[in-house]
Formats: sequence, C-alpha cells, structure tokens
Amino acid sequence: MGFLITTFLILAFSLLAVIDGFYLHILKYQLFNHKESKFEHFTHTIRSVLFPLIVYFLLIVQNSKTAFYLGVLFVVLDIIVLAVDAFVEKDSRAFMGGLPRWEYILHLFVNGFHFSSIAVFFVLKLSLSEKGIFIIDDLSNCKNFELFQLVATNLLPGAVLLAIIHVLTSMKKTQEYWNSVRARLVCC
Repeated sequence: MGFLITTFLILAFSLLAVIDGFYLHILKYQLFNHKESKFEHFTHTIRSVLFPLIVYFLLIVQNSKTAFYLGVLFVVLDIIVLAVDAFVEKDSRAFMGGLPRWEYILHLFVNGFHFSSIAVFFVLKLSLSEKGIFIIDDLSNCKNFELFQLVATNLLPGAVLLAIIHVLTSMKKTQEYWNSVRARLVCC
C-alpha cells in the first residue's frame, strides 16, 4: 500500500508542479523577466534541477547506498533552497502586487505532495531496529513497487525538460529567444 500512496503523491506533485513551475512562473508571470523576481527564478531553477536528481538517485536507483545518500543530500539541499525561496517570495512578487493567495495555497499543496512522497518513500526504504536504522537495498518484492518505478521513470524526462527550460530562461540569449516565442502564444 505504501508504494501506491507514494506513487499518488508524486503524481499529484508533478501535475501541480507543471501548473505552478511552468504555466504560472514561466508562461503567465514570466518571473525571469522581472528584476524583483530574478532571484526567485534562480531558486526555482535550482529546485527544478534538484527534482530529477532526487527522482533518479533516491527513487529509481536501487541496490546502491551511494545513490541513496546522494538522493538524501539532494532532498536536504531542496529543503534549504525552498526555505530561501519562501523567504524572498513576498518581495519578489512586488511587481504584481504580491503573491496571490490562491498561488500561495497551490505552493502549500505542491510542496506538501512533494515532501510527503519522499517521507512515505523513506518509511518504505528504511528499517528501524534496536541496532539502528538500516537501508533496505532491494524493494522490488514490495507490492506496487513496479508501478512506482514505472511512474518515477516516466516522470524523469518531463522533469529534465522543465529543468532545462528553467536554466535556459535564466540566460540572457535564450531568454530573449523564449520571450519571442512566448510573444506568439495567445493562450496564456
């Protein structure tokens, strides 16, 4: 049941993250184009790069303690960057009159699903005993593990693409190209 829960949570996170991180931040508000929000865009870029690393090293790679520890490191870095992002967000959105309440609520859900999926995964991956905490190397015999792996593996290309878009919109030359492409879109 645990892998079914964490699969649902990571799917919910991913769907909301595309709405927030791509539609709102890149398309609608174009945070990278506003002086006040450039640092916020930078924190989003870091988090967008960390997410596929977390998915790959923590969730996909099995039977490797090194990969697990790298995944944990990326989660810790993600938490630190999230704290910085939350701290600067109020000033960052001055150009639009502040962060809309509904987007603030969306951020709560996005990050709630993100870190809940990781917490549930830790419950499945770690074993507590009187002798300490142990990493379970092979989870392939667990119920719904294959579904979880399938979902995590298929989320990876989209997560990498979103990270690339964030990086490209951080650089002046590709930012100008993105702005010219964006100007031709009439939907958003």
